[in-house]
Amino acid sequence: MEQNLLSLAAAIGVASAVLFLLMAAFYRQNDPIRSRIQSIRGPATGGDLHDLTKPFGDRVLGPTLDAVADRVMAFLPSSLTEGLRRRLVMAGEPLTVSGYFIMVACSIALFGGLALAVTAATAAEVGSRQILTVFGLFVVGALLPYVWLNNSVRSRQGSIVRSLPDAFDLVTTCVEAGLGLDAALARVAEKVEGPFADELGRILREVGLGRMRRDALRDLGVRTGVPDLIAFVNAVIQAEQMGTSIGQVLRVQADQMRMRRRQRAEKLAHEAPVRMVFPLVLCIFPTLFLVILGPAGITIYENFLKQ
Repeated sequence: MEQNLLSLAAAIGVASAVLFLLMAAFYRQNDPIRSRIQSIRGPATGGDLHDLTKPFGDRVLGPTLDAVADRVMAFLPSSLTEGLRRRLVMAGEPLTVSGYFIMVACSIALFGGLALAVTAATAAEVGSRQILTVFGLFVVGALLPYVWLNNSVRSRQGSIVRSLPDAFDLVTTCVEAGLGLDAALARVAEKVEGPFADELGRILREVGLGRMRRDALRDLGVRTGVPDLIAFVNAVIQAEQMGTSIGQVLRVQADQMRMRRRQRAEKLAHEAPVRMVFPLVLCIFPTLFLVILGPAGITIYENFLKQ
């Protein structure tokens, strides 16, 4: 009886995983520019379900998944959803909050279905070991999207940090040469590649649309979450409010940024010997002992056989 129930649960889990994977494959995130244009135009007169020119994922699966994710988010604490939204913004907004929950559901269904299927195929009877295995894979499926999101945030922040010293040197040179801060940021956005250039382009667009520059810069620090960039933004805003020279402030910030880069490099250099201990002990030393002591061990063994 328990075997039949486990087989049924495995079949349901595998079917759910396949269904969620198909939904994720057909579903395509809405383009934010198209969504904004559509909101300006107003609601469409005809139903999207009857617009056969759109893909099936945009007409059926996308709204269905968004509705289910919104229902799930309604039961979650607002602090959790806001924190998740901030993490997604720091990662460059690869997904919306509802898209992240859809990915979590797909991951849980996939790992859970595989765990149930393997347990049903290999275990003759259900025991505590099989239950712990299934539960562990469910937990892995739930935590895997969170790990991916944290890695995306760290990777993006690391790319921004690596590009800051050279970008600030260029900004300082442009400002001291006579350009305004906006023109200098535009020149840096043209020369620098990566997430920092995208963020600078977003600031310039917001300022061009009439937003105050200090508000755009403050949001830049919140979106990236990089301490060095937040310190730069605060220094520039304070210089504008106090009426001090922007060029002098930028020169000081560029010097501090180069000093922090040198300190990070020295820190990594000091951490390198500690990190090399485990590869040496686990990989190199056993091989070295085998090469050095192997012939001696063979000779000693042969001498014992002769005696």
